[in-house]
Amino acid sequence: MLFHSSVFLFVFLPTVFCLFFLVNKFTKIDSKLILIISGLIFYSWWNVYLTPLIILSILFNFYLSKFLINKNNPSKKEILLSIIAFNILFLIILKYLDFLILNINYIFNTNIDFVNLPFPLAISFVTFQTITYLVDCYDGNIKKNNIIEYSLFIIFFPQLIAGPIVHYNNMMPQFKRLKNKFINKHNIFLGITIIFIGFFKKVIIADNLALIADDGFIDNNNIDFFIAWLTSLSFTFQMYFDFSGYVDMATGSALLFNIKLPKNFDSPFKSTNMINFWQRWHITLSYFLMNYIYFPWLRYLKKITFTQSMIVTFFVFIIAGIWHGPSWLYVIFGGLHGVGLIINHTFNKYFDYNLNKFFAWFLTFNYVNITLIFFRSKTIENSINLIKGMLGFNDFQIVLLTDLNFFLISVFLTAIIISFCFKNTAYLVDNYFKKFF
Repeated sequence: MLFHSSVFLFVFLPTVFCLFFLVNKFTKIDSKLILIISGLIFYSWWNVYLTPLIILSILFNFYLSKFLINKNNPSKKEILLSIIAFNILFLIILKYLDFLILNINYIFNTNIDFVNLPFPLAISFVTFQTITYLVDCYDGNIKKNNIIEYSLFIIFFPQLIAGPIVHYNNMMPQFKRLKNKFINKHNIFLGITIIFIGFFKKVIIADNLALIADDGFIDNNNIDFFIAWLTSLSFTFQMYFDFSGYVDMATGSALLFNIKLPKNFDSPFKSTNMINFWQRWHITLSYFLMNYIYFPWLRYLKKITFTQSMIVTFFVFIIAGIWHGPSWLYVIFGGLHGVGLIINHTFNKYFDYNLNKFFAWFLTFNYVNITLIFFRSKTIENSINLIKGMLGFNDFQIVLLTDLNFFLISVFLTAIIISFCFKNTAYLVDNYFKKFF
């Protein structure tokens, strides 16, 4: 079930909304159960046969997390590492097993058959969110838990598909507040507005930009300069409006139930360096990478040099790349972002000089745009062909606007204007919509 589908917007979401508040008003049943059941239905819509996997994962991690909450357990660290290892292994088997087999066959010239396991919905987000929960239990940030609250933390449908990655202690107090059990007209109007913004981003902008991008990525052996740039930029803006649109719809849906999800995007295409970009792009993923991989890795090294920290940065972004999917192109994407961050940190360390703001933005945006070519392409050859076209190695044929689809070009220009000239949804929520409603 997709957020922009009619069944979600006009059947599922209104039904869950009504049941949630009717149960709160007229019964003594814990309304969190309504959200848990609705989350399972939402999850099952993707593939009902995979639902037992998410249930088993919830039960496994919940009951083993009790050993981490126990202060007097001398084996807490070993238990934490074992549970995290199991979750990562679970992720690898379900998402990356055929990718591993493909590479083994290539390296050792073997012919191992692919397993072709079905891909569970949102398993990467669920895994990262589970890890945040387990570490919080280990650190003593979670003093007690119960199966209902933990299940809701994992299966709450607004943030199940594409995040944001949330913390248990940021979410559960919201569900416990008495005032949040009653309809809040302010949050309803605000939530519906944000859902509409997300729907517009996804359906009107992202899906139409995909029509431009898809043509350029399918057959680009001799793609000319103009079309190559139009293709790459279309996908860059498609990627942003697709993902941020989904997050907006998740944020708006959660607000209907009086739940505020954390900000996940902050106008990333206005960034003037790669460090700033990752402080604005997919903010909760960046936070996870820093606090659950980067800093623990550095603490393990104990004596840290600048070179070591940069090597760790590179490999953290290799992990970020492969997290997106089982492909070497995602690894290249992550590696390029790691290299970009290393260059950024090195420049800051050794050069006491500030680049012109516009020039810094120009470099950052175009670097991100080029890295996203590898994210979208099906093959490395496909990526190189497009980059060659962008560099002018192919034809410089001038394309007249009259030769292009007027509507799609209008969408493309609208995406540019919104990205660079307007405030983002989070800013509008905090500084305008709240006051208006």
